[in-house]
Amino acid sequence: MHPHIEALYNSAQKPSRLIIGLMSGTSLDGLDVALCKITGAGLHTQIEVLKFTTVEYNDEYKTKIKQVFAKRECDLEVLTLLHPWVGKLHGAMVNQCLALWQVNPADIDVIASHGQTIYHCPQSQHNHHDFKNGTLQIGDSDQIAVTTGITTVGDFRQKHIAAGGEGAPLAVYGDYLFFASPNENRILLNMGGIANLTFLPKNGDTGAVFSSDIGPGNTIMDAYVQHYFKGLHYDEGAKLAKAGKVNTKLLTALTDNAFFKLPLPKTTGPEVFNLAYLREAQMHSTTQRLNHEDVLATLNALSATTIAKALNDCAQHTQDCVVYASGGGIHNPLLMEQLLMHCPNIKAFKNTESLGVNPDAKEAVLFAILANECLAGQRQSLNNNNQGILDITMGKVSFAD
Repeated sequence: MHPHIEALYNSAQKPSRLIIGLMSGTSLDGLDVALCKITGAGLHTQIEVLKFTTVEYNDEYKTKIKQVFAKRECDLEVLTLLHPWVGKLHGAMVNQCLALWQVNPADIDVIASHGQTIYHCPQSQHNHHDFKNGTLQIGDSDQIAVTTGITTVGDFRQKHIAAGGEGAPLAVYGDYLFFASPNENRILLNMGGIANLTFLPKNGDTGAVFSSDIGPGNTIMDAYVQHYFKGLHYDEGAKLAKAGKVNTKLLTALTDNAFFKLPLPKTTGPEVFNLAYLREAQMHSTTQRLNHEDVLATLNALSATTIAKALNDCAQHTQDCVVYASGGGIHNPLLMEQLLMHCPNIKAFKNTESLGVNPDAKEAVLFAILANECLAGQRQSLNNNNQGILDITMGKVSFAD
């Protein structure tokens, strides 16, 4: 047996594993690094987040990624070069964290790397009739493994597509295994660049469990602030949006998109919801001369109303749903205020801290769970008509040498 295979076998046999989860989202703010102690697997999964930090990206990273991010046309040479460059950088960031935390790399079983999404392309979004679903994440896991000396599991989304899914959202897997409760109907809401949710009924009916993208979370707001307010990466505390007024004509134009009419579950990305989308809506609603604060107030309302509609749809036939939120959107007080206002039938709004997971770390923890399932999980033979593919193993394994 090859020593690396033997090491994986030994890790799988252990009662608990140390796994580092990495998440780099569409906001491009930084690499989320979560050191997790994971005990058991499947429905017996238990998680302790031992350390968590976000290593901020510098302007060089953001500039390089934005050359190819969510663009139908880009420089193929640059994209090819970015794949190993991002992987090596992420590996160096892991080394930096381990040194800061005084953790021996030899004690880590595996790294779970999401990579950096460059282009998300579900069939409902593209016009190529010969093709089905596609998605592309860069940040070569071989580079991470070699740079850190730690076996790395990465490129999770490709198996989801191979099994007939759209590559996103993958939250249903970790959310179901760790957050489902027999005592409470739960909706796990993540508000990153794109907002998504997972519905977890307490009756244990796996056929009713599903995860879906909702639409824009922070992505258009962040892009607008970065474009028009030099030196700002986002509207901190929603100060700009709070200073503006919602323009109903623009809001109506923004919500007039085929994606919002699709039933749940569905998926999308900044390939659709971006500044070009905003400009087109402004043109159709003749609101090109709105001041920046009014635009941001309206974008905030777009996220709030579309997220609220999805939450209300989930809770329509289920009593006493509790929402557990995560992602950057929880730090937007105006967005949270509007969600409370638009969701009178939701029993309570909390964040995932109440369930033992830092809401900023939740996505990184999700991929640590997926890596744990790759190592030690058993096939989940579940009946699920909504997504039907809960029994797949995701992740490609990269060894350090």
